Amino acid sequence: MTTSNGHQARPLLQDIARRVMIARGLAPDFTPQSLFELEAIRAPAAAANAAARDLRPLLWCSIDNDDSRDLDQLSVAEAMPEGATKLLVAIADVSAVLKLGSALDGHARQNTTSVYTAAQIFPMLPEKLSTDLTSLNLAADRLAIVIEMVFAADGSLAASDVYQAMVRNHAKLAYNSVAAWLDGAAPMPPALQAVAGLADNLRLQQQVAVQLAARRHAHGALSLETHQARPVFDGALLTGLEVDAPNAAKRLIEDLMIAANGVTARYLAARKFPSIRRVVRTPAHWDRIVAIAAELGGALPRNPDARALEQFLVVAKAAQPAGFPDLSLSVIKLLGAGEYVLELPGGDVAGHFGLAVRDYSHSTAPNRRFPDVITQRLLKAAMAGRPPPYGNDELSFLAKHCTAQEDAAKKVERQVGKSAAAMLLGASIGQQFDATVTGAADKGTWVRISQPPVEGKLEGGPAGLQVGDRLRVQLVRTDVERGFIDFKGIARRPGAKAGG
Repeated sequence: MTTSNGHQARPLLQDIARRVMIARGLAPDFTPQSLFELEAIRAPAAAANAAARDLRPLLWCSIDNDDSRDLDQLSVAEAMPEGATKLLVAIADVSAVLKLGSALDGHARQNTTSVYTAAQIFPMLPEKLSTDLTSLNLAADRLAIVIEMVFAADGSLAASDVYQAMVRNHAKLAYNSVAAWLDGAAPMPPALQAVAGLADNLRLQQQVAVQLAARRHAHGALSLETHQARPVFDGALLTGLEVDAPNAAKRLIEDLMIAANGVTARYLAARKFPSIRRVVRTPAHWDRIVAIAAELGGALPRNPDARALEQFLVVAKAAQPAGFPDLSLSVIKLLGAGEYVLELPGGDVAGHFGLAVRDYSHSTAPNRRFPDVITQRLLKAAMAGRPPPYGNDELSFLAKHCTAQEDAAKKVERQVGKSAAAMLLGASIGQQFDATVTGAADKGTWVRISQPPVEGKLEGGPAGLQVGDRLRVQLVRTDVERGFIDFKGIARRPGAKAGG
C-alpha cells in the first residue's frame, strides 16, 4: 500500500512532527549555545581516577535494533561455582561528557527524552554524542557504569555492586537475527560467530534472563505482548506499516535491564541517597480488567492482584495467541501510565505493578532518557562519597517534569504515526474492518484495527462500549495534517472480546 502523495510523505511528516513538538513544549532543535558547547567536545570521556577498572578484555556485546546507533548498554556473563552466574551490564557514562548545568544539559532537561516520530528522530543529545562519543560503539574503548550482579543457581540475586570501568564492545548484534538464532530458526549471525566464545556467553546470559523472568512472573509480573507498527519508507516514499513484535533477544535484554535497574535503586537506597523511581501504581480500572477476564471465561478477584492477572494472561494467550496482542493492549490501557516519583531515604513509594518489582529506577538508557542521566549522576556521587548533585525539591520537580515530557513525547509520536497511517488509509475510505476498543471515556471512544495496525476515533456505533470490546467498523474520514482517523461503528461482534 502506498499513498497518492507518497513522494511528499517524509518531508510532510517531518514538518508535522516539528510543529507538534513545539506545540507540546518540546524543542526540535538544539540552541546555538549548545551547539557551541558541542563543538568543543572532541573525544569520549577518559577514566578520571585510578578507581575505574579495566574490563575491556571481557566478551562484551550489544544487542539492539538493526538500525540503532545510540548504544546505551553492553552485557557479559561469567559462570561461577555451584551453578551461580556473574552478570555484568555496562551503561554508557553519558554524565562524564554531559556536564550538569550546561546548555546541552539544559536541552536534555527540557525534552527529557528522545522523540521517535514516524519520519524523523529528535534525539535528546546531539548525534555527535549519542551515536559516537557517548555510545558504546563496536571496537571503541568507552567509560561506563557497570552494574555487577551475582545470581545463585535458582536465579536469586546473591550479591551486587556498581562501579566505573573501561569497556569495549566486541560485537554489535541485532535483535531479529539473534532471536532467530536463539530460537533455532536461523544460523548464527556472522558478527556473533566472529568472536570466539561469545555464542556460549550469550546462551549463558539467556539462561539467567529466563530464570529472572520466571521469578518475576511467579510474583505477578505481567506477560503482556503488544505489536507496534512503524512506517516503512523507500526514500521519501511511504510504502506501508511494519509490525515490530517481541522476540527472544528483546526479552533477554529487557530482563537484564529490569534486574540492573533494581540494583541501581537499591544501591542508592543503601547509601541513604534520594532517587527517582519508575512506578506503575495499582490500577484504578481493575473492575474493567475483571470484566474483560470474565468475558473470556476467566475469574479475577475483586481487588487488584498481579499474580491472578498474570495467571489469567498465560491461559488467555495459550487459548487465543492471535488475539493476545489486542488483549494485552486493552490491559495496558487499563493499567495506566508509568510515572516518575521521588524516593527519599527510608521512603516507601509505590512499586511497578506490571513488572512486580518494588525497587525500580530508570538507569540503563542515558543517551535517550534524562531520568537515567539523573540516576547516573546520583550513582557517581554515591560511589565517590559526595553529596547528591540535586536537592530534594529539585528532584521532586524533575520527577514530575520528566513524567509530563514523556507523556508529551508519546503524544507527538502517536500523532505523527497517525498522520502516516492517515496517508496510507486515504484510499480506503468506506472500507470495513474488525476493531477492538482501546479507549472509552467522556471525550470519546477509540478503536484499533489490525490490518494495518492503526488506532482511530469512533463516531457513532453501539452504545455502552468499553475497553476490550470488539466490533465491526467502517473508515469514514482521514486528516493527515491533524493525524485524525475516524471510524463509524457498524455492529458489535457477538461474543467476541479482546483475545477471543
